[in-house]
Amino acid sequence: MNIVVAVTGGIAAYKTVHLVRLLIKAGHDVTVVPTEDALRFVGTPTWEAISRHPVTTSVHDDVAKVRHVALGQAADLVIVAPATANSIAKMTAGLADDLFGTTLLATEAPVLIAPAMHAEMWRHPATRANIETLRGRGVHIVGPADGELAGGDSGPGRMSEPEEIFAAAQALFAPRDFDGVRVVISAGGTREPIDPVRFLGNRSSGRQGVALAAEAAARGAAVVLIAANISGDVLAAAQHPSIRVVTAGSADELQAAMADAAPEADVVVMAAAVADYRPVAVSDRKLTKETGGIPSIELVENADIVAGLVASRAPGQVIVGFAAETPEDEQELIDRARRKQQRKGVDLLVVNEVGWDRGFESADNAVHIFGDEGMPPAIAAGSKREVAAAVWDAVRATLSSDRI
Repeated sequence: MNIVVAVTGGIAAYKTVHLVRLLIKAGHDVTVVPTEDALRFVGTPTWEAISRHPVTTSVHDDVAKVRHVALGQAADLVIVAPATANSIAKMTAGLADDLFGTTLLATEAPVLIAPAMHAEMWRHPATRANIETLRGRGVHIVGPADGELAGGDSGPGRMSEPEEIFAAAQALFAPRDFDGVRVVISAGGTREPIDPVRFLGNRSSGRQGVALAAEAAARGAAVVLIAANISGDVLAAAQHPSIRVVTAGSADELQAAMADAAPEADVVVMAAAVADYRPVAVSDRKLTKETGGIPSIELVENADIVAGLVASRAPGQVIVGFAAETPEDEQELIDRARRKQQRKGVDLLVVNEVGWDRGFESADNAVHIFGDEGMPPAIAAGSKREVAAAVWDAVRATLSSDRI
């Protein structure tokens, strides 16, 4: 696709370099259109080197090719990242005093913006009114996230991460092959309390489960996302009118939430990392060294949530399990996965190899997707959104045609 990335004058412009790189790696042809202020943050040589196209801000360059409207006319998608409060106001008013403005006015392609500004500017009535106006015109908006801002401030206004913007862009062209399908997805990691301060848990960030939810919604599904201890910046990628988020903390809470949501679902995806054990007793007060000696914590096994979902599944329902493994080699991974798939009774089992420096808390993933016994597993690797797309492709092939 031909994609125009319009860059405006905010400190978050440095992150847009990575966004352009992601788009080019995905095979898209990218032209960068910065404003003059944007070039004060990231210069022309960087944009030209990363995009492999000449970069200008002026409507007076390359006049013979009518560049000031040709870019917008030829675009399949226009992304504005970062979209400052000023640029959002100019877009709303239809101002076209530079190449940025004329390109946006000349395009009939989808427009995706990633707002970035201080929290007070984002909350200002003028900005809120401008955003609603742009939404009404069909402009797609990703973010902003809630987090650290320039100058040490914190709050809503942080530009979404490049991976999230890239995923939102990809979603605009995703197939609508899950229209009418109801999906329940668990994501994140459970925490089993020891006392008011401590818990037993795991390193799952929930990024893969959130990517699954975002991809399913982009493809037309109605999604219930059961989020177990997922940070706000990660969960921001699940902002979609077709996604309803339900929070859970412990394995028991997750089990109850899944049991409540699953009966009405066509597809159930158990992507959350559930703690295998929990303390038998939870202290009402913090355990301290003053109590004397090292405390002994007796553990009891948590329920197998996915096995329970399989046992009570509705007719025709597809259930997808996830497993994180630390095998010595690929054959051990395959053998363990096949045994687990048979033991759990899931239709699909998505397995990824994890370790100290891979799998958890990263933007990328690599998985094996196990389906019918006797068939080799499908392999998917790349961003977690790309892996999510591969998982849903496998679900689509498994889900009976009369339910889609």
